[in-house]
Amino acid sequence: MSQPVSRYLHPFDVAHHPSLEPEVRRAILASWASDRNAVESQPGMRKPPELRKPVGIDDILDAMKSLDDENRPTRSQ
Repeated sequence: MSQPVSRYLHPFDVAHHPSLEPEVRRAILASWASDRNAVESQPGMRKPPELRKPVGIDDILDAMKSLDDENRPTRSQ
């Protein structure tokens, strides 16, 4: 990965980064969502080593969903 992950402060910083390929965005977010980054006694929080403070798993999943929404074809009306 050519971009240092530590520069991202929030999952949507990753999801909306203009120079990252969608696959890279998804890989970063998936690694953040991993159970290995779960905060002890706080199952809804993740603390990837690259981040200064924990983020909620819901924020990570919402950012991942935004990638899906971004790539979903629109229906013509």
